[in-house]
Amino acid sequence: MPVRGRIGALVALCLGVSTASAQAAAPPQGYQSDAAFAGSYAARGVRSVAATAERVSCYAPEVVVLLGLAPAQGFPQGGGTPCPGATTGENIGPYPTQDVKPAALLVKDHSESDIRVDPTNARHLIAISKWFVNAEGYNHLTGFFESFDGGTTWPQQGHVPGYEGWTDNSDPVGAFDPWGNYYAVLLPYMFEYDQTGRHNLSTRVNPALPRSGIGVVVRPHGAALADEWLTAHNGRTDFVATTPLNGMDVFDKQWLAIDRNRKSRYFGRVYVMWAIGADDSSLRIVESHADARQNGSHSDWSAPKLALPRTPGLADNGALPQVAPDGTVWLEASASGDPNRPFSATLTSSRNGGATWQARRAIIRHLPSSYDNTTFRSAFGEAFAVGQRKVGRFYPLYLAYEDAPNGPVETRLTASFDGGKHWRRPVRVNDGRGSGEAFQPALTAAPGGTVAVAFYDRRLACPARGSADASGAGLTFDPDQPYGRLNYCIDTAVQLYRAGLRPLGHNVRLSPHTWDPQLSAPRFACVCVPASFIGDYFGAAARGGFVYTTSVTTYNEDGKNQFFHQQQLVSKLKLP
Repeated sequence: MPVRGRIGALVALCLGVSTASAQAAAPPQGYQSDAAFAGSYAARGVRSVAATAERVSCYAPEVVVLLGLAPAQGFPQGGGTPCPGATTGENIGPYPTQDVKPAALLVKDHSESDIRVDPTNARHLIAISKWFVNAEGYNHLTGFFESFDGGTTWPQQGHVPGYEGWTDNSDPVGAFDPWGNYYAVLLPYMFEYDQTGRHNLSTRVNPALPRSGIGVVVRPHGAALADEWLTAHNGRTDFVATTPLNGMDVFDKQWLAIDRNRKSRYFGRVYVMWAIGADDSSLRIVESHADARQNGSHSDWSAPKLALPRTPGLADNGALPQVAPDGTVWLEASASGDPNRPFSATLTSSRNGGATWQARRAIIRHLPSSYDNTTFRSAFGEAFAVGQRKVGRFYPLYLAYEDAPNGPVETRLTASFDGGKHWRRPVRVNDGRGSGEAFQPALTAAPGGTVAVAFYDRRLACPARGSADASGAGLTFDPDQPYGRLNYCIDTAVQLYRAGLRPLGHNVRLSPHTWDPQLSAPRFACVCVPASFIGDYFGAAARGGFVYTTSVTTYNEDGKNQFFHQQQLVSKLKLP
């Protein structure tokens, strides 16, 4: 769905907004050698597992496409593959919402993810991501993977049921309510392929269903089967919205937050936000809410209303709501205008359960990056979190973002300790000395106050020709043959901070092996163009004394990924 490449970057919103290209200087923790970073995975006791490689998942897509790209083009198992037999226990089709009876296909690739920790049991985690049966055709639903032992194993997984009648399901995100029920908010929409293989929104596919919508499913506390989800509300598919406001026809980038604070007036309220507009240049953020119940059901969704006051010349997208312990709902989003100007991170809040919203504030402007050397796209490059303990009189607000003022993109971090009125001078998060990029920040604040900024990191060279790591990374299938190449292959990294932004040591490597983003990469427009995809974001969460991330890897970890598909690597680091 629409992202930065279509809507461009941002204009300034108000006088006094700071500019990210102001000197961030060296990282406050100092620089770290590449060798020290490479060794930090073992030195810090990181544990990881390619969670989505543990089971075989299949589903029958509403629109079937089998054609794909060849191994020599970076797709060792390209195209659609008949289901060899699912081991997840999920329903592999056909489905009640479909108007066809297609054959089930193998789920191969998994990118763009979110991960959450159950507030009632810190060893229970659920993560979700895009669930591709044909990466080159961008043919996917949303899938989930679930752990009951603190991320060591992931026995429950499969596609999220209830929305199989739509042809794609985008921008996965979820959250637990106070009782351990897990909510996921989905963006199902209809597409078809034209003669060139391009992926277009459709008025003809499955015409009995809405063309797109914002839908919700709930995995009730104690669920033990892959298909054990609540998909209906009042006897119908649980849509928050299907008819765009005022005839506008674009939905994008939904997100949600749930108030789990028992002292809040709005305890249990589920806030859903998304962008809507006639086109990319007119997108606006709207909000709807419902009140969760202990049994996994909820009240009716409120009528969607504008959450960010409109500003002439700006389009808003990428809403990231967070709930503070006092029940305040904070909303950070990206505002855009002229594609030749920076993005502007913007902020608003509601203290009355979403009834009204404060005036827009600008946090910072930052420059976009198209990334070097490879073909995967960039998105907004922003992540937002609210601390769960006060610093002084306020709950801290944190913003991590990409910036590329003078060269390769960096990840930076700023914070407000006075309710968003003022923001600290940004600090550089990534601590490598070279030109390797650091991008797609994921941000989380642990209950004890520790802040974790995770990001994709390209400081380490791709494996050398003839090495075991080069074989494990599948570099022979990459047409670029990037053996030993800098600023090309990827690791996942994290930097920890105290609540006041004092760094705790150096960046920690969260991936055991560097991986190639060009392999098995979804083509989000069509097979006919090189632009590819590793996700517009990835997930991070901190609870129970650990920080978790779920990010992409194409490495053949433990021999379980022999065709170098995009798998979700869940990594776990003990908090200090």
